[in-house]
Amino acid sequence: MTQALLVSTVLLWVAVVALTAVVLALVRQIGVLHERVFPVGALVTPGGPRVGAAAPAPAAVRDLAGRPVALGGPDPDGARTLLFFVSPTCPVCKTLLPVVLDLARAERPPARVVLASDGDPAEHRAFVARAGLADVPYVLSSELGVLYQVAKLPYAVLIDGAGVLRAKGLVNTREHVESLFEAERLGVASVQEYLREHDDENGPPARTRRTA
Repeated sequence: MTQALLVSTVLLWVAVVALTAVVLALVRQIGVLHERVFPVGALVTPGGPRVGAAAPAPAAVRDLAGRPVALGGPDPDGARTLLFFVSPTCPVCKTLLPVVLDLARAERPPARVVLASDGDPAEHRAFVARAGLADVPYVLSSELGVLYQVAKLPYAVLIDGAGVLRAKGLVNTREHVESLFEAERLGVASVQEYLREHDDENGPPARTRRTA
């Protein structure tokens, strides 16, 4: 009886050790996969103004209430502007809007958000009312989309207080939006560019993430 109990105990411990080894191997593989896919930055599309150049400053841009909205050129308060191209029929845009607003407010100093689209003003006013966006500048300008060569949505552009375009790209997730601010902090056109420049020289760079 004692011998049988001893054997079963030994077998149990062997099973525990084997299971622990399997779990550790899985954790290691997850870590490797995480390193390969992180960070996921906004997709920088070809065309439009290049990062590091002066942001286009279209004339007579007005919001849905008819008030002028300054875009491009130095900001009087030195504030950055996150120009977010949206559409009332874009489900990803609707999901990402609260994230964009929260991230912009969490920046130090906070960034100004300007929403941009084109089309029927009545449709956009209804969208603004449903989404509770009355306090957010919302402009309708097909010229803006042409200037930045926006082909897909949602699309975002980060402009610094001096009117210089600091980051741009397609954004589908919180991480995509965060990557625009991260690229500005790193002084590069995109997070992917930073990784390409540093991986060969120093190995994988330290993963930085903004905290609110």
